[in-house]
Amino acid sequence: MASKKLLGLTAATAALVLGLTACGNGGEGDGEGGGGGEAFTFGILYPQTGALAFLGPPQVTGAQYAISEINEAGGILGTEIPALIEGDEAGDAAQANEAANALVGDGVNAVIGAAASSMTQASYDTITSAGIVQCSGSNTAPDLTNIEDNGLYYRTAPSDLLSGPVMARKIVDDGHVTVGIVARADDYGSGYMGGLQAELEALGAEVVVTETYDPDATNFSGVVDNVTSEDPDAIALISFEEGGQVLASLLESGVEGDQLYITDGLNSPDLGSTVDESNPEIVTGITGVAPGADNPGFNEGLAEFAPDLEVYQFAPQVFDCVTAIALAAEAAESADPADYSAELANVTSPDGTECGSFSECRDLLAEGEEINYQGVSGNIDWDQNGDPTSATFQIFHFGEEGYETAGYEEYSVEE
Repeated sequence: MASKKLLGLTAATAALVLGLTACGNGGEGDGEGGGGGEAFTFGILYPQTGALAFLGPPQVTGAQYAISEINEAGGILGTEIPALIEGDEAGDAAQANEAANALVGDGVNAVIGAAASSMTQASYDTITSAGIVQCSGSNTAPDLTNIEDNGLYYRTAPSDLLSGPVMARKIVDDGHVTVGIVARADDYGSGYMGGLQAELEALGAEVVVTETYDPDATNFSGVVDNVTSEDPDAIALISFEEGGQVLASLLESGVEGDQLYITDGLNSPDLGSTVDESNPEIVTGITGVAPGADNPGFNEGLAEFAPDLEVYQFAPQVFDCVTAIALAAEAAESADPADYSAELANVTSPDGTECGSFSECRDLLAEGEEINYQGVSGNIDWDQNGDPTSATFQIFHFGEEGYETAGYEEYSVEE
């Protein structure tokens, strides 16, 4: 598939894009913050319901936190950002696309999300064909790298082609030499499995069995039997919330917690209760890998902004989507995606002056400098496909004291 950054818009298409943008916030806005100019409106497509609903609060809160910081600094182009316009992806392709259509109809200047890669697959064409920039803080499927999106889709979460190798290294570093892999039968599962298996074998481990399963299944005994019959040292489970049932079956079959490795879809302090409400300690020993941010200062600020928020996963990445888009609008001196989209890669370019907040970066732009926004989730440095070229990963673990962060690991496409 052709690179998505090759815009190739015809004059007619460009006119349509501009027309669609103008139907929303392309004209004079009524921003609340004093600039009197065009109000930049963000839409967010995230899981309010469905299997990934536990990831909803950190995503919407991360976006709200970024907006509050930008508004405190004076807003985008001197005008405060209005409240987020929200849409529920719900873990359902049809509903996700319906919500995307609603956001387009509301005339948003940018869409944050979707959260799940498959929901973005179902909705990106609706968003980007309307000439609207879309940035996800949690999409990891490799298949999203080369989608035909007219250069309007970006993500701050790393592709599973980066995540898989980090998990493989952890498994091998823990002394395992034979590995079984169990994955959802979807884009997320297959993409992650491919990266994980390739790195395991490159490191000298043997992948003795791979199994995929229907996420809508209610019984996973056949999958578990097929994996455990090969007696692997370790088992990697690539799943969302339904993986709790798979874990329960694996543990009941005699697999020990320290043999199990899980992904971001199960990164929850409450995993033990999900697996076995009467015995939550059953998950002790399990280790996981998830995109993260080694940034205590951000966590402290987010905790102050939203004291009741319990899960922070992907909040830093969503924060970076919002902030980078705001900086691109500042660089282009326009809220129109047709203008500012070309600046997104520029404001995170390693050739610019490093800066770490909207206000600092905005002031450098005002002085005529090129900037390199250093995200709260880590360095972004978008490539020509809108993918980050490096990322920080959290190694989480369920120990004797419960859920804990065991450390962080940096990984780059150059490794």
